[in-house]
Amino acid sequence: MRKVLPVLMALAMTAAALTGCAKGAGETAAEATTAAAAEASTETSAEETAEAPETESETETESTGTSAAAGYTLRIGSLKGPTSMGLVELMDQAAKGEAKGSYEFTMVTAADELLGKIVSGDLDVALVPSNMASIIFNKTNHGVNVLNINTLGVLYVVSSDDSIKSIEDLKGKTVYLTGKGTTPDYALQYLLKANGMTTDDVTLEYKSEPTEVAALLKEKPDAIGLLPQPFVTVAMAQNDTLKMVLDLTKEWDAVSGEDGGSLVTGVTICRGELFEEHADAIQTFMEEQKASAAFANENVAETAKLVAAAGIIEKAPVAEKAIPYCSITYIDGTDMKNRLYGYLSALYEMDPATVGGELPTKDFFYIP
Repeated sequence: MRKVLPVLMALAMTAAALTGCAKGAGETAAEATTAAAAEASTETSAEETAEAPETESETETESTGTSAAAGYTLRIGSLKGPTSMGLVELMDQAAKGEAKGSYEFTMVTAADELLGKIVSGDLDVALVPSNMASIIFNKTNHGVNVLNINTLGVLYVVSSDDSIKSIEDLKGKTVYLTGKGTTPDYALQYLLKANGMTTDDVTLEYKSEPTEVAALLKEKPDAIGLLPQPFVTVAMAQNDTLKMVLDLTKEWDAVSGEDGGSLVTGVTICRGELFEEHADAIQTFMEEQKASAAFANENVAETAKLVAAAGIIEKAPVAEKAIPYCSITYIDGTDMKNRLYGYLSALYEMDPATVGGELPTKDFFYIP
């Protein structure tokens, strides 16, 4: 444990360095650390808990499969949000004893909880923000590998202004978004630069949480917001004049070129030693994770019920509307490497601290 503590402290300090929004003076040190790590990640704890009921901060379920792969129980952690939404079918199968592998699932509401658990060895596999994966890789002496991309872009510009059809149309306008120095901020600034603009051309008004942006859009029908799913769907349900006028994933793809990667929200990582000790269990999980992601996209109504039952989004109808826009996916191999490395490279050019100080080396990527 003594060896783990310095790594955890370094990770927390790195995460804190990425945070641009000051909290209230009454915030405790523990809350500050949690907020810093969450804001440093691509999907913050606030983004991950839209419409979620009040629950314990951590939920654990253990299920055992019946195949040979069930000889080792994989401990899998994820955030309550789009990354977990792609796993709910596997969670359901495992709970029924119908999964091929043996799994213990943990869902948390703060990204730094996963960070600490993967570093300490309390988790084998974690679905984490893409830049956090790079940070962990660098701070643990290459101790983790990325298996796949589980979520692409979930960021959308929302407005009732039908004249906004491109990034250039934001010139001279005010955009409300979550904290400075977080992924929504970096993504928008990257796109402004790629379209020949700067923050001098667009006024960026930062709020601490997506709920604040959603509330502001409800109060000011003419406002423009940058929000992640499922907050976009929630905001549109509160104000029927709002529309998704820009999909930042499509905007990113339009300007990134062959080496620019994709706007990658979440990835799946595992501890490196698992490949030596329990390679079959990892392979089985990857196969079942891929099937679960496909199920989410092909069976939206059924998945929405599972999402609500898991407490990720409170109401199934809201989940059903949000799922098609949550970019749930499963991408591995060379395609995963190219998309993720291009995205991390773009973040690195803006601020090396966002990826842990340096870009990950080739051993970061697991290529089957």
